[in-house]
Amino acid sequence: MLVIPAVDIQGGRVVRLYEGDPSRETVYFNDPVEAALHWQAQGAPMLHLVDLDAATGRGENRKVIADIAQNLGVPFQVGGGVRSLEAAQALLALGAQRVVVGTVAVKAPGVLEAMLETLGPERVVVSLDARGLEVVVSGWTEATPLQVPEACRRFWAAGVRTLIYTDVRRDGTLRGLDQGPVRVVRAAWPGQLIAGGGIASEADLEALRGLGVEGALVGRALYEGRIDLGRWGRLLA
Repeated sequence: MLVIPAVDIQGGRVVRLYEGDPSRETVYFNDPVEAALHWQAQGAPMLHLVDLDAATGRGENRKVIADIAQNLGVPFQVGGGVRSLEAAQALLALGAQRVVVGTVAVKAPGVLEAMLETLGPERVVVSLDARGLEVVVSGWTEATPLQVPEACRRFWAAGVRTLIYTDVRRDGTLRGLDQGPVRVVRAAWPGQLIAGGGIASEADLEALRGLGVEGALVGRALYEGRIDLGRWGRLLA
């Protein structure tokens, strides 16, 4: 199972948000390039970059992402405000292995289909963000009537093959994994599944592996030393 460090960028710095609230941030690195290289040195197989400002429409951190791309030697994916084919192509041109889309997948399925057709399913990942099983969009600020199992069916039918499920109720809280919703997603999603939200320990990673999840997005637990990325990688070797 891949353990993928999350590098969330807000105002040019690497932060973690409590339950996705932009006003409740903890800054871990002032230099995102330093953060990315730190996790690369610790053995990260890839990185997950999120432009939080672009996700909420308050700005963007494109130059920061470009700087990371120029210095990084491992694959990375980028999400946050990727709501057009042109935006996706621009991020891939910077060097991203794949783009991560959330809001557009729910609210503009035609755009998602254009991305999949033009870029290929190996370059487009859908982020399914939910409060338990209730799907949310627009930087987690907008609830929708869509439930996770139905979303999984729609995305698979559209041609998506890699899905990220984040339980936003727990993201950034270190409260531990809620296995119930993950089981529902795993049962509904036949493709590659990456999960995040509340992961606080290696026991949570073991639980995800036991559920058949192929990857874990980890943020605060890595930044605060609760999970040793290098040790976990050796355990899987």
